[in-house]
Parts: sequence; structure tokens; C-alpha cells
Amino acid sequence: MKVQFSGATDVGLKRDHNEDSFFLMAEQNLYMVADGMGGHSSGEVASRIAVETVAKFFADSDADEDLTWPYRMDKGISYEENRLASGIMLANRRIHEAATEGKKGMGTTLVACVLVDGGVVIGHVGDSRVYRWRRGQLTQVTEDHSLLNDFMKVKKLSDEEIANFPHKNVIVRALGMKDNVQVDVRTDVPEEGDLYLLCSDGLSGMVTDAEMAAILSTDQDDVEGLCSRLIAAANRGGGVDNITAVIIRLIPGE
Repeated sequence: MKVQFSGATDVGLKRDHNEDSFFLMAEQNLYMVADGMGGHSSGEVASRIAVETVAKFFADSDADEDLTWPYRMDKGISYEENRLASGIMLANRRIHEAATEGKKGMGTTLVACVLVDGGVVIGHVGDSRVYRWRRGQLTQVTEDHSLLNDFMKVKKLSDEEIANFPHKNVIVRALGMKDNVQVDVRTDVPEEGDLYLLCSDGLSGMVTDAEMAAILSTDQDDVEGLCSRLIAAANRGGGVDNITAVIIRLIPGE
């Protein structure tokens, strides 16, 4: 399948600098969004380290089949899932090293998609998300590593309780917090015409799923325009955080 892709980021309406990063690596079919934290530019540094480390690992492992990987293969998952998980764990190590050398408290979320034969490999840590739009239906593919999501697993909350949850933005897993990290990886089986959205919580927290679906269902040939309209919708919703969107569209064959 042919692929269209685009990405965009915006500081939003309340922050004075942007700690989000995104990376589009067409030669490796690798697409990423990271949402940094730590303030005083530390979050920006962490998110940049994350996407650049994973991108370099993919480039190096593609160029050298005998490259020694930083982590052992997990026999329970595929080669491509191992490759993505290893790249993300390596990014965690790099950020944690930087944090111990003076950038204390910095970290980042990361969500990544790799297109492989017959699948979309998805890896993530934190609350940045992947959504899939398929035949008019929007589905959240990733599960947030957040205090709110953990709480929702043990207690059913109303929409109002979710909206007013006092620690909604607290994440329980991120790159850089510890010297090792658990990465969630899975492979999604795509269909022609599928559209994947990677985003930071500056988008998902400001735009409802219904609003996202309405935007993604129009003018799909213009993926750059879709990113812009999603960011504009997040700013209309308040723009309280940095906003990043990356879209991958699998073009139907002729």
C-alpha cells in the first residue's frame, strides 16, 4: 500500500515554549510523537532525545545486520516488535543518563508506529496515543499509562467524574523516570484506506473522539490539512498544552 503522511506541532495558547517533538522517517516507515516534561527546556530536550535515538537505532540496525542490539530479543514477540521496543528502551536509557547529569526530573512520553509487511507495529510509553480511523469509525489503539486510566480499571467513572478527576495529567510510566522501562508493543493489521493518528495529550485532552472522527472523515487526501484542523480544534477547546499530530494514511490501491 502507498502511504501519505504529515505531522505538525503547536505551542498551544497557554505555554510559552513547546516540549513536544515528532519525527517522520519515511525511509524506515517510522513515525513518532513525544511529549516532554520537566520544564526549563528539559522536556524539550527529553522528547528530542527520544525520537532521535529511536530513529538512529532504526537507521543503524537497517544498515548493519550484525549490529549488536542494546537489549536481548524477547522470544514472545516478533522481530519488528523487538526492534521497536529496543529502540524505545535505548531512548529511555539515554534520557535517564541525561537526567542524572544535570537535567533532573526530565522525561517524555513516546508513541511510535512502524509500517511493515502486513502490519503496523505500535510501541508506546506514557499517555500519547495512537488512534485508527477505519470505515468511519475512530478507535483508540493504545492504552494510557496514566493514574486516571489505572483508576478507571478498578472503578467505573462517569463522564463528569473523568472530566473532574484531580490528577488527570499524572502519568505512571514515561521515558527517563527510571533506568529501565516497560514498553507496550503490538502489531495492528491494517486495511486499505486506514488512517492512523499519533498525538500528544494536548490534542486528545482538548478534542473529543467524536470531533476527531468528524475531522478525519473529510478531505483525507490532504493529510497536512487534517493535522492543521486537528490542532486548530485543540486550540479552540482551550489549547492548555502543546499540541502535536502525526497522520499516516494507507492509500487504497487502484
